[in-house]
Amino acid sequence: QVQLVESGGGLVQAGGSLRLSCRASGGTFSAYIMGWFRQAPGKERDFVASISRGGGVTSYADSEKGRFTISRDNAKNTVYLQLNSLKPEDTAVYYCAAWAGIYSVSSADYWGQGTQVTVSS
Repeated sequence: QVQLVESGGGLVQAGGSLRLSCRASGGTFSAYIMGWFRQAPGKERDFVASISRGGGVTSYADSEKGRFTISRDNAKNTVYLQLNSLKPEDTAVYYCAAWAGIYSVSSADYWGQGTQVTVSS
């Protein structure tokens, strides 16, 4: 079973950037599709982005296309989410996710504990 630990969240002004990292342990990292979700206060957890096992295929929620970039380094067991041109509405807890089986943007098989991103106006 894989364990996921996020880092890189924080407070940033609107228009700024952050890079989130998620390091995996306890499993074969390259066997998992990896991704990110986020949950804003009072809202459901929503899909943000995902990346295939080899890193060659990425998928994004429509609202994040062009601003966020997902990448992975299988040698480092780490997946990244680069957040650019941040807006106050991007404020949320960002969760790292892993799929071992069937891929779905509705949920994942494994979750990290989350990292807070706060964007001030």
